[in-house]
Amino acid sequence: MIDQTFDLVIIGAGPAGMAGALEAAKHKLSVLVLDEQPEEGGQIFRSISTTERLRPEIFAMLGNDYQSGKKLLFSFQQAGVKYLSGATVWLVEADKSVYFLQNGIAHQVQAKRLLIATGAQERPVPIPGWTLPGVMGAAAADVLLKSSGAVPSGRVVFAGSGPLMWLAASRFAETEVKILAVLETVNFSNYLQALPYLPQALRASEYLIKGLRIKMQLRKAGIPVLSDVHNLRVEGAKGLEKLYFTHRGNSKSLELDTLLLHEGVIPNTKLTQQLGCDHDWHELQSYWYPLLDQWGNTSVKGVAVAGDCGIVAGALTSEASGHLAALESTFQLGKISQKQRDAAAHPFRKEINHHKAVRPFLEHLYRPNPKILVPQDDSTLVCRCEEVTAGFVRQAVKFGALDLNRVKAYTRCGMGQCQGRMCELTAAEIIADAQEKSPREVGYFRCRPPLKPITLGQLAGLEKKIKAS
Repeated sequence: MIDQTFDLVIIGAGPAGMAGALEAAKHKLSVLVLDEQPEEGGQIFRSISTTERLRPEIFAMLGNDYQSGKKLLFSFQQAGVKYLSGATVWLVEADKSVYFLQNGIAHQVQAKRLLIATGAQERPVPIPGWTLPGVMGAAAADVLLKSSGAVPSGRVVFAGSGPLMWLAASRFAETEVKILAVLETVNFSNYLQALPYLPQALRASEYLIKGLRIKMQLRKAGIPVLSDVHNLRVEGAKGLEKLYFTHRGNSKSLELDTLLLHEGVIPNTKLTQQLGCDHDWHELQSYWYPLLDQWGNTSVKGVAVAGDCGIVAGALTSEASGHLAALESTFQLGKISQKQRDAAAHPFRKEINHHKAVRPFLEHLYRPNPKILVPQDDSTLVCRCEEVTAGFVRQAVKFGALDLNRVKAYTRCGMGQCQGRMCELTAAEIIADAQEKSPREVGYFRCRPPLKPITLGQLAGLEKKIKAS
């Protein structure tokens, strides 16, 4: 008999999803893991098995942070869980029905418990000219390096802030890429605001040591590092040609071929928003995140979150949170007692507390620059799908569209294929700024199915049964 019901359905096969699957399988739960990518690993461990096999020089260069995923990946592959790659989830309902596409065929499965582990996405950086060919995210470039060994040609500049930008720059510095400069957009005041959290951060000193080592590596390589950079703007006829910026009050420019922008990562919350889970606004990092209890449970019964789609905390914290969420599911399904759950959770809580010690320091230090979050130039494109500019959003506010969904109705901002993933936060920041409010008061887009494109033919052929492992 074909069974379409699983004890636990996990969406996402990054560190959190794989760890959750391992823990659940250990306790004999039937587990289905759905992931949009062709291989396990998520963004952090993207294509790790393929890279080691086909591009060993890249694998070696990516270092321990990347290579450490081998152990987790191997354990996941040996766990005997049902894993479907190339599975794009386009609808999740409160009864824990999960709808997804795989190989052009629509499927539906039923979960007793649902674990969302979809990770984080790179924050869009809407500077004037950011849609020109040659401009992309630093994290996106890092993913391309892992998945295909691709590196940008010509003259490259990194601009922005955050640990991932520095990590990506250090990795590309070990290739043949010609890096002209690293431009840091952090305000000097951020350093002062972060300083009180330094003693706590020293409890996880390995992160601070790693950051210092990366910056020393770049300087040793002779790559100019400019701090306190503002007013980024790019121009070009058919593609990127020139970058303009202000450095400590002085106007400067660089001729370049590739600009890699980065202003941190944000939780991927579309599924939790679609489910109607309660969310809150992170004032320091300027993003929405689902409200969770200590086990990762959301406000919707039977739905949990693990990893960076809950709150951004890094790969190691994500992995530990996957274990905790799976232990909770195991307990709720009656496979273990509360006492057994709590005892098994202890080492994972200890690990999370260790890694989170550095987060307040990093969150204050790398607080996004408000002038980047709110494009100052009205001609700057906000919604790439529908070609809505910052000026058009401001005009909609003047006409009475005072929240995000009204602006969406007036301008079509957020109605494209990405369903607002690229424009939601920027539009919210503009609307809030125009009214001197917090984005918390502006809200987020209503999530309507499908979250990802699906044809009527695929919908009509919905296949409801997937074999349980």
